[in-house]
This record gives sequence, structure tokens and C-alpha cells, in this order.
Amino acid sequence: MTEFEKLSALVNALEADFTKFYEQQNKAAGTRIRKGMLELKNFAQEIRKDVQDRKNK
Repeated sequence: MTEFEKLSALVNALEADFTKFYEQQNKAAGTRIRKGMLELKNFAQEIRKDVQDRKNK
């Protein structure tokens, strides 16, 4: 799986929780969103580091 596919899968996995939180006011979904967003942040940092390393070769 490419990095873009992994990124897309992470974002798509959060879609249901966003709906539950914002439309149905499900507080547990908010916790899952926060956890997922942290995973996205960490993955984005890994991608940035990889891009920088490849660029500098």
C-alpha cells in the first residue's frame, strides 16, 4: 500500500465518527476522532520526513 493509500484509508475510517459526533452528538465518537486525528498527525510527520530525506539525496 502506498503512503497516499494509507493516508486516504485513515481519513476514510474517520468519516463515520465525524457523522456520529457532529450530526448525532455522540461524545464517544469525538474521542475516536481525536485519536484518529493524532494518528493522522503522526503519519503526516512520517511522510514529511520521508519526502525530505528523498529530496536531499
